[in-house]
Amino acid sequence: MTHNPIELFDTTLRDGTQGEAVNLSIHDKLLITEKLDDFGIDIIEGGWPGSNPKDEAYFEQVRRLHLKNARICAFGSTARFPDKVKEDKNLNMLLAAETPVISLFGKTWRFHSQKSLGLSDEQNAELIFKSVQFLKEQGRRVVFDAEHFFDGYKDDRDFALAMLKAAEEGGADILVLCDTNGGALTHEVADIFTDVRKNTKLPLGIHAHNDGDMAVANTLAAVQAGAVHVQGTINGLGERCGNANLCSVIPNLLLKLRCRTRQPVKLEQLTHVSHFVYEVANLAPNTRAAFVGKSAFTHKGGIHVSSVLKDSRMYEHISPQLVGNKQHVLVSDLSGQSNIRYKAKELGIDIPNKREFSRNFVQHIKSLEYEGFQFDGAEGSFELLLRSELNTYHPYFSVTYAKINVLIDDNGIDYAEAVLKVKVGDEIEHTASDGDGPVNALDNALRKALTRFYPEIASIHLVDYKVRVLGERNGTGAKVRVLVETSDGEDSWSTVGVSENIIRASLQALNDSLNYKILKTKKESYAARGVS
Repeated sequence: MTHNPIELFDTTLRDGTQGEAVNLSIHDKLLITEKLDDFGIDIIEGGWPGSNPKDEAYFEQVRRLHLKNARICAFGSTARFPDKVKEDKNLNMLLAAETPVISLFGKTWRFHSQKSLGLSDEQNAELIFKSVQFLKEQGRRVVFDAEHFFDGYKDDRDFALAMLKAAEEGGADILVLCDTNGGALTHEVADIFTDVRKNTKLPLGIHAHNDGDMAVANTLAAVQAGAVHVQGTINGLGERCGNANLCSVIPNLLLKLRCRTRQPVKLEQLTHVSHFVYEVANLAPNTRAAFVGKSAFTHKGGIHVSSVLKDSRMYEHISPQLVGNKQHVLVSDLSGQSNIRYKAKELGIDIPNKREFSRNFVQHIKSLEYEGFQFDGAEGSFELLLRSELNTYHPYFSVTYAKINVLIDDNGIDYAEAVLKVKVGDEIEHTASDGDGPVNALDNALRKALTRFYPEIASIHLVDYKVRVLGERNGTGAKVRVLVETSDGEDSWSTVGVSENIIRASLQALNDSLNYKILKTKKESYAARGVS
């Protein structure tokens, strides 16, 4: 394995945006650029300036950023015709982007050069040589991306190596072997890298796609076989099944292979960077993602939790803090007493030392989950339930009357109204509100009734609302579980309700959500005054 430092090349802004549902504005790309620079990425590939006006504008605006670590890279293809390299529009657009680094891709699979471009072997080699040479003459660092290299090598080794030789003779600074179709296996990558190293003097890089779910493994295999340059995207974004996920590649390089990178990486910010890119791209995070996912260090089984409390190494391959993540314990029908005590400690709640309380509360949780409740996704409701059992919490209000009116007619009118009587202390608030559907009307009416008593609820809003039918064989008479996620702009929490009546289940979840916010506000007020 190489002892040279690894160069990290991020293509989230170029290859990542080719993924389905990934759309980034110029402003989005600039925000991500600054985040990657601060994180410690060496090269940020910003786009293809010859392909669309947005990428051209990005390269114009990115020059105004005061980047501390990263160099910006423009991406494009070799010239179209060997005898018209200097006039080639694409190459000149790359130069016009004024980036210090250019990644240039060329065909290294005869099937592509013949079928796609209609070139002979000699013409394709000349095209690569002259394109690289032209960019080098303009003072750019050239990263040559050998497109479809592994497929091309397996099809015709001599042709693939000859195309690398053309790039090398043209003055390329590094040769990146691309598994463009994502079909290579780890042993193939290792064997091919080993052979290529014997036949070139240039440093090698790897660009892997994930069509066989092997991109991260193939990237690590390439590094072990001598690659000193790694390409990938944050969260594995990219065309089809995506690219090698840098959120997995980087910690494996640093923590498992003990590699060095060209500049320090703020590994403790990895989870934040992952979530930041998801947020800017308006994508839902992958909760099961290695290292950075919410579930990456989550424990549910009672035996696991008991062991983790003694020494987390028993069920965690690294400390979550190393990558900016945190340990998370769920409470469910698989819970043991360790789960309850862990969660209580996490919430800052003192529970009796007597094991009887924990044992009884575990059984209570399991009984509720048997009825359909789910607390591993509704920690707001769990905290209220635990505090209620300890007699340190009582609901701040109760709904004594609820009536929902829904009107749908042939004229396209769709109307919902909720009428509520809400009791707070000795007062009863009688109110009504409409909404986009019965649950929204119910939510609006609850807030309207309670804001006078608890103004803090005015700042919260529903983030997500899920309904799960339980016992599907019962048809429309089956129980439903409603899971509500709420946010106050700083924190978010989830609450649950279960009933055969979807409105009652929704009301349970909404009641818990509002009660949790009121409890949270009171705790913060007590803390500010030094009251325990």
